[in-house]
Amino acid sequence: MNKNKVQEKVAVLPKPSPIRIFTDKAVSYIKDQPVLFIAIIVTVLTVIVVPVDSTYKSYFDVRTLTCLFCTLAVVAAYKHIYLFEIIAQAIVIRLKNLRNVVIGVVFITYIASMLLANDMALLTFLPLGYLVLETTGMRKYIAFTFIMQNIAANLGGMLTPFGNPQNLYLFSYFNIPTDEFFRIMLVPFITAAVMILICCLAVKPIPMTLKVQTEQKLNIRKTIVYSLLFILSISIVFRLIPYLWGTIVITIVLMFLDRKAVAEVNYPLLLTFCLFFIFSGNMSRIPAIQEIFSNFLPEHTLITATISSQFISNVPSAVLLSRFTNDYASLLVAVNIGGIGTLVASLASLITFNEYKKHFNDTRKYILKFSAINFSFLTILVLVQVLINN
Repeated sequence: MNKNKVQEKVAVLPKPSPIRIFTDKAVSYIKDQPVLFIAIIVTVLTVIVVPVDSTYKSYFDVRTLTCLFCTLAVVAAYKHIYLFEIIAQAIVIRLKNLRNVVIGVVFITYIASMLLANDMALLTFLPLGYLVLETTGMRKYIAFTFIMQNIAANLGGMLTPFGNPQNLYLFSYFNIPTDEFFRIMLVPFITAAVMILICCLAVKPIPMTLKVQTEQKLNIRKTIVYSLLFILSISIVFRLIPYLWGTIVITIVLMFLDRKAVAEVNYPLLLTFCLFFIFSGNMSRIPAIQEIFSNFLPEHTLITATISSQFISNVPSAVLLSRFTNDYASLLVAVNIGGIGTLVASLASLITFNEYKKHFNDTRKYILKFSAINFSFLTILVLVQVLINN
């Protein structure tokens, strides 16, 4: 044994302090839930101006909150049985070239957002888009595909009252008739679909061999039960069943079959809605704010709500501006098409950006491409809606 052998000393890093651990967790949570963080700040500011009183109880739209809870819970249960991944992969493996794959993945996201809501559609199908393109050597097309999936999720969900959270709120708040809701959203929905298709057709039809597989097998029994629950949740949205009884039934069934689905409901989103109910209610009671919005907003609802969505996101814009206008048709369209544009225009865009950062470092190029495509879509959709309104 060599006596001159140098023993290596292992450096022991000092343990982070509790304050540092708390700070890191807080920063991480704020990054994950930026809209909730903003909601907390602006709500606290309005509470200072308008102290808590008995009127606060009238701010909350319980129907919207329960409908949102039911939809999110059932969709989470669906996700646990991999229903949508199985269906999507079965479709994708039948496509033969890059153009078809991009169209397939993007429009699967577009259609799914009508049923799952835009956030869940992206969480489900962004990984599918990445897997298909990465394993077939088409990595350079992932940024474009992600951006188109993001646009598809934001705009596809606008056709149904439960496709986007802001739709669910406005549908309930203004008590919009079902047939009128579809009539309002049909033209922008079709326009968006055509624009998305045209962009995807620009992709070259490069031959591809796909071997996307999943080890998961479809659970027929749970699929049937969850489908019945989904129908029940839709019935609650369309006011066919009392929301209280429907919520109780869905919760009890899921507690027996999939407690994890109830636990995984996006409670930060529900809390965000509660906070913005308080924020918008207080704003409507501040005389100066009430006068400004009441005089300006009714004649410029479309433009105001679209611009507002670019800075404070589309869901809070819907909640806030609903207090100052009766032009729900323009507001409904604006907070849907306003979900595209900046990264903060919708939570869905932040989800897509975070998913892209997991795999790539060139975020600057991504943001430039994202902004160019999104604002092109936004400009055209706003112009089309202005022409329709005139």
